[in-house]
Amino acid sequence: MIILASNSPRRKELLTGLGVPFKVLVMPGIDESYPADLPASEIAEYIAVKKAEPYTISEGTVVITADTVVVCDNEVMGKPKDEDDAYRMLRKLSGKTHQVYTGVCIKSAKADCDSMVTEKHFSVCTDVTFKELTDEEIWHYIKEYKPMDKAGAYGIQEWIGYIGITGIHGSYYNVMGFPVQRIYQELQTL
Repeated sequence: MIILASNSPRRKELLTGLGVPFKVLVMPGIDESYPADLPASEIAEYIAVKKAEPYTISEGTVVITADTVVVCDNEVMGKPKDEDDAYRMLRKLSGKTHQVYTGVCIKSAKADCDSMVTEKHFSVCTDVTFKELTDEEIWHYIKEYKPMDKAGAYGIQEWIGYIGITGIHGSYYNVMGFPVQRIYQELQTL
């Protein structure tokens, strides 16, 4: 039994694409804070591990948690608070290369070990480059696509990605918030 601990429609779509059966179960009220001195490259993984903590794992169960952050010029960008914050983020990303980190935690209980719980966690990084975006493009995207549920205020698979992204180095699906190739690889080892 695989449990996806995320309400993200993109994560559901990508896990479905792997062809493995799963159900969604999200624990409410998980604290997603992190230490102020934690390096930006470790934040998403740290939060993914925190998201896995409240789940009680029984024999033959696997829980997958994930978190994604965008980092540009050492600023960690989560989901925007409002349209003005989304504009600020996209203006900052405009004409630059930034990093997208997705942290994943896979928690499982082995059937042959008297419910011994194991936990694997990792982080995947992808470099993404945007062209210089105009204010009109940014506001059109914000108004039409409402990116308030996306780290860095954008979805690579949406209009802004079509017209704005000039380069990507690493996993495309990681930028969507779920590095499916690496997750598949880790699930194969269970």
